[in-house]
Amino acid sequence: MSADRLPPHQGLGAFQANIEAIYGAKDAARGVPETYMWFVEEVGELGRALRRGEPENLREEVGDVLAWLTTLASLTGIDLEDAAARYTPGCPRCGACPCDCRRGKGRE
Repeated sequence: MSADRLPPHQGLGAFQANIEAIYGAKDAARGVPETYMWFVEEVGELGRALRRGEPENLREEVGDVLAWLTTLASLTGIDLEDAAARYTPGCPRCGACPCDCRRGKGRE
C-alpha cells in the first residue's frame, strides 16, 4: 500500500476524504443532479443483489452506494461524521437505543 492510500478499515471522515481525493474533480464537474442519478442507479443495483441473494455482489453494491452517497454529501457540503453524529445518542426521534418509537412498523 502506498503512503497516500488509506487502510481498508477507516472512519467516515477518512472515507469521505478518500472518495474526494479519488473522484472529487470528476464529481464536481458532473454536478449534483447527474451524481444523484448515478446514486439512484446504484441503489437499484443494490436492490437486485438483495433480491437475488448474491453475497459477493451485495458487498460490492453496498460499497458503491456508500461511495455515491459520500460523493453527494461532499458536493452538498455535508460532513459524513457530522451527519452520522445525529445517531450517536440513539434514535433521533425517541432518543432510545434500541429505538422505542411507537409510530407503526419500522422507521418512518
